[in-house]
Amino acid sequence: MSINDVENLFLFAGGLGMFLYGMHSMSDGIQKSTGQKMQELLGILTNNRFMAVIVGMLVTAIIQSSGATTVMVVGFVNAGIMSLGQAVGVIMGANIGTCITSWIVSLGQLGDTFKAISPSLYAPLLVGFGAFCIMFSKKQKKQIIGEIVIGLGLLFIGLDFMKGAAADYMELPIFSQAFQLFGSNPFLGIAIGIIVTAIMQSSSASVGVLQTLAATGGVVTTSAAVYISLGSNIGSCVTALLSSIGASRNAKRAAAIHLTYNVIGVVVFGTFLYSFFRFMPQYGQAGINSVGISMFHTGFSIARMILMFPFADKLVSLSGLLVKEHSSSAEGTDSEESLTLRHLDKRILETPSFAVENAILEVVHMGKIAFENLRNVSEAVLNYDKEKVESVYKTEKTINTMEKLITEYLVQISNLSLNEEQHNIINNLFYSVSDIERVGDHTENIAELLDTKDGKMIQFTEEATGEMSEIMGLVINAFDFAIKAREEKNIHAAAKVGKYEDMVDSMEEELREKHIERLSKQLCKPENGVVFLDIISNLERISDHAYNLAGYVISEH
Repeated sequence: MSINDVENLFLFAGGLGMFLYGMHSMSDGIQKSTGQKMQELLGILTNNRFMAVIVGMLVTAIIQSSGATTVMVVGFVNAGIMSLGQAVGVIMGANIGTCITSWIVSLGQLGDTFKAISPSLYAPLLVGFGAFCIMFSKKQKKQIIGEIVIGLGLLFIGLDFMKGAAADYMELPIFSQAFQLFGSNPFLGIAIGIIVTAIMQSSSASVGVLQTLAATGGVVTTSAAVYISLGSNIGSCVTALLSSIGASRNAKRAAAIHLTYNVIGVVVFGTFLYSFFRFMPQYGQAGINSVGISMFHTGFSIARMILMFPFADKLVSLSGLLVKEHSSSAEGTDSEESLTLRHLDKRILETPSFAVENAILEVVHMGKIAFENLRNVSEAVLNYDKEKVESVYKTEKTINTMEKLITEYLVQISNLSLNEEQHNIINNLFYSVSDIERVGDHTENIAELLDTKDGKMIQFTEEATGEMSEIMGLVINAFDFAIKAREEKNIHAAAKVGKYEDMVDSMEEELREKHIERLSKQLCKPENGVVFLDIISNLERISDHAYNLAGYVISEH
């Protein structure tokens, strides 16, 4: 191997690295700039499958990887946020959205005729402008723009590097013979596409490399490009399949849907195109350029979606046959998990915007569990029930477990690339989890006050019971509105919490004075009086934490 060969090898490797990093930088910047809008896409996921296709297209166009989108879908299904019916539509849309990268690559491969408007000519300027925005601008929005622009510039420079390194070798007979072989043998061509995409874990990247090789001359035949491109669709399934290991039954089915959708599409269109090239060999043996590959890649993705859209339910049924029902013991494990985390999945960390939204959902889920515990202990105060007291203890353990797991997840999210708004939300969620856990502690404290050694119910006077019922009603309403404020991002609900908190504070002082007066008149037992004061003290603390939760929501508006 000559020095020139080594230089070209390094040049190609460096170009590939810049191309991949450019894609990542663009995706990262776009996700930051569309943070809230990306989160709102979750709300579009209704039972309308066509809308799910649109969501899949938009998300993949932003993150520029159908594999990453599908991994995210597996995570959503595993977390119970998305049904398999919705997942089918998103997967179909993802395979169309990924074509955006190939069109960007095509712009960088414009010939000499369009050299004056070729993005490759302006790529260094894009990198310089992007670096200037990142280094010298204090505003995050301008820094994000710089991140997107520098990513686009590096993508085009990387393509130029790869094209320059490959140009000398594409003229060698071995390369022309190889592509003729790939074009004449569909199984080999598809296998190459699968292997390369599985290694790179991105069909956008593998098709981009193919386009770069095609731009060096007429060595890449149409049939070879078609088969390799088809194979890249199957290769993109590897990432999702790996991510489904250890996931729930439905998450595995989502990965199976992705695989069967791509395999069926490749078999149907591959068979048709192989027959076409057999009868019209001049078309298969002709050279193809970058734009031609983009046109085929996009046309195939759209045609496959149109063909298979009516059979989406059949794909769901087929996934059920491929991934059988779990045993009863496994199902028991699933139900135990549902008592703790319901919305969190590490696969969703691939997309920070959605990870933030799911963290919010999980904190709300934790809050609702704490709310039910509060209601149970309130009922036990008014009408002692040993089973409800035991339930409070058990649920408090669940809340403690959730605090630990959610906090660990929030730490992982905080290390991702987030915009300023998302950082603020994550910080508030850290505090929210702590406040909700403290509500659980105060609820447990009340249960312990009721749980006497002899198992007999503590007798309060009728007046004291009525007073506790009144203050508990206010506290329950305050905590309920605090959770609703976070769930619905409702600032009006958050404002109501403040009013309830003021009422609870005033009532707590009033009830203390009244109860001390009852004690002085010997209208109740001293030991019961201590329990009464401790109960209203814990209730007032719960109201304080509800006020904190509402305050975090208000600070985000």
